[in-house]
This record gives sequence, C-alpha cells and structure tokens, in this order.
Amino acid sequence: MDPDAVAKAFVEHYYTTFDANRAGLANLYQDGSMLTFEGQKIQGSQSIVAKLTSLPFQQCQHSITTVDCQPSGAGGMLVFVSGTLQLAGEQHALKFSQMFHLMPTPQGSFYVLNDIFRLNYA
Repeated sequence: MDPDAVAKAFVEHYYTTFDANRAGLANLYQDGSMLTFEGQKIQGSQSIVAKLTSLPFQQCQHSITTVDCQPSGAGGMLVFVSGTLQLAGEQHALKFSQMFHLMPTPQGSFYVLNDIFRLNYA
C-alpha cells in the first residue's frame, strides 16, 4: 500500500462527494469520529454530517493545492490538505486547510477518525 496514493485517492473522493452530495460523506465517519470545524468540536458520524449539510451554502467547488501524508500508529495515516473553496455566487475563493486522521477498517478501507477544518484568512 502506497500511503501517498491512498491519501490522493481519499482526498479526491472526499471533496468530490462533498461538492456533489455532502450527506454521502456519512460512511467515511464512525461514532468515535470527531470533526473540529472552525474551532467547533462535533463527535459522531450523524452529528458530523448534520453539521456539514447545514452549512449556509448549497453549492461549492473545492480546488486542491497540496496533499501531504504521513503514516501514523496502528496502520493509520495523517493527511493534510490545502486549497481553495469557491462558493456559488461569490467572486473570490476562500483558502482552507484540512487535516484528516484516517484509520483502517477490518474491510481493508479507511475511515476518518479525526478531521480538522480551518479557513485561512489573509
């Protein structure tokens, strides 16, 4: 398993799903998963998806600039993403950073244990 290839595939899947159907992200999280979104901590798959689907915009388009990953203990990996987020109807894109801690599942895939999102204000 090439960690860089897994990270790239995860990032592509995550943001494609986020942009098209945020509710479809539910299967990437579990009950023990935690999202910190702009400083607000949210735990559990249902609560995380409720937060993501309640964001005050309907359409957005992520553009990824960088993806960095490192292996972590117990077969997991850290994935750090930076890029821009274009909201429908907005002139300027917003810069963001997001960190995922992916953990392996018994089925051989990964789920998001930790997810930290921040907009980067200039």
